[in-house]
This record gives sequence, structure tokens and C-alpha cells, in this order.
Amino acid sequence: MAVVEDELSLVFSALADPTRRAILERLAHGDATVNQLAEPFAMTQQAVSKHLKVLEHARLITRTRTAQSRPCVLDAEHLDAAAGWIVRHRQIWVGRHDRLDEHLAALQAGQRRDEGTT
Repeated sequence: MAVVEDELSLVFSALADPTRRAILERLAHGDATVNQLAEPFAMTQQAVSKHLKVLEHARLITRTRTAQSRPCVLDAEHLDAAAGWIVRHRQIWVGRHDRLDEHLAALQAGQRRDEGTT
């Protein structure tokens, strides 16, 4: 497996897993401890902790210290950066798709003309 280093790749890699996306959705509603985050999943607290480490490494969450607990907090800054990348590139992809549609329509129109002359 390739080593992922740049921040955008770390974010997309973290978002690739449905459990991590579900954790982020939960944290969008407020801070939560590992136990609270583990509740809806059929997995151990240790497995959830591994997912949290990936999210923390991607800088999508931070852990604060409140007395004895260490609640997890959503840090949307890097999520916003990934969303911005998608928006910028979506405009490029849409433009290419539109040009492809135009090209295909022109090819089909040319075929119809050729078929009509034979």
C-alpha cells in the first residue's frame, strides 16, 4: 500500500471508509467520547479508536481533555478544503462532459446525414 503524505490525500483516504464517515456525521452534531462513538457500531472500542486515529491523522478531528474524558471534536477546516477541491474540479469535469455531449451529438448528426445520402 502506498504511503499517503499530502493533506488532501489523507482526507480522502480517511473519508473512504463508511465507518469514519459515520463518525464524522455524529461529530457534526457535537463532541463525543470514544464510548459514545462506539455505541452504534458492532465493533470494539479498540476498533473505533483505530478509526479515530486515522481521522485525527487526517486532521478531521481533534481530541480535547475534559476532566477524565477525552471527547472528540470535528475539525471541519480540512474537510472544507477537500470539498473546495471537489467543487473546483467538478466545474472542469462538467465542462468536459458538456463538450463530450456536443461531440457525440455532432457525430450522430453526421451519421444521420451520411445514412440519408446513401
